[in-house]
Amino acid sequence: MPQPVDSVVQQVSAVILGKEKQIRLAVACLLARGHLLIEDLPGVGKTTLAHALAISLGLDFQRIQFTADLLPTDILGVSILDRESGEFRFHAGPIFAQVILADEVNRATPKTQSALLEAMAERQVTVEGETRPLPQPFFVIATQNPSHQVGTFQLPESQLDRFLMRITLGYPDRTAERSLLEGADRRDLIANLQPRLRPENLVSLQRQVSGVHASAALLDYVQALIEHSRRSPDFVAGLSPRAGLALLACARAWALMEGRDQVLPEDVQTVLPGVIGHRLQTASELARVNGAELSRKLVSEVAIP
Repeated sequence: MPQPVDSVVQQVSAVILGKEKQIRLAVACLLARGHLLIEDLPGVGKTTLAHALAISLGLDFQRIQFTADLLPTDILGVSILDRESGEFRFHAGPIFAQVILADEVNRATPKTQSALLEAMAERQVTVEGETRPLPQPFFVIATQNPSHQVGTFQLPESQLDRFLMRITLGYPDRTAERSLLEGADRRDLIANLQPRLRPENLVSLQRQVSGVHASAALLDYVQALIEHSRRSPDFVAGLSPRAGLALLACARAWALMEGRDQVLPEDVQTVLPGVIGHRLQTASELARVNGAELSRKLVSEVAIP
């Protein structure tokens, strides 16, 4: 793993105990220039993980707490009349930061959720007819509670698909939870975190990700997984071309973090649950199920070329 990335993972792992793999997946997602969705029950560390990642990446960030009464203008900004000049001046909203922590994103109404869609897809926003570019790099790290909980609005498929990866944390194991109970308050740990990357370091690592080699045989394997998901009667609809690109980008980032300049099938299999879990629906339940279960099914049914 490149030293700066290893430093980020180590720092965040000291705050989120016993979840190194999930932290590594989150970092891989961001190195692949993607947006990250963290979904799980309240209280397992979703917001803490997002906050620790934002600080460790060394980028400017804003936290937006999504609530039922949040308006799109609260995110994007609004023009206000300047009485002295008699002209309207645009006051930028919190979306104009390099890292956006969209906390409990599915507690806002669909109209407000849609305010993020253009930002995530195009790295720009259109406010009052004027298109405004967002800072670079630009990441959205969103957290959401399970959709069956009271006061949540399910994210539309179009917005879910804009997240390169979705991860879950789950409960800590006994050893990690004991350390958590005996350790310092997580808020105090967050307050003492230091940036482990500079913006230029991050851009350089992203360029390295793009240069990680994927052989023809590896691309055959990725295509076989995608095609099987489309042919299989087990799914309502198969993986889209965007999903295939997301899978390859995440696999490249994982390979780089493993210190290799070439993608292996094992890299694809490692990132597969996070890439497909929010994109596939089972035909039997008409609902998304655990990404690990979907991944195991695909991997078991598709041979490596």
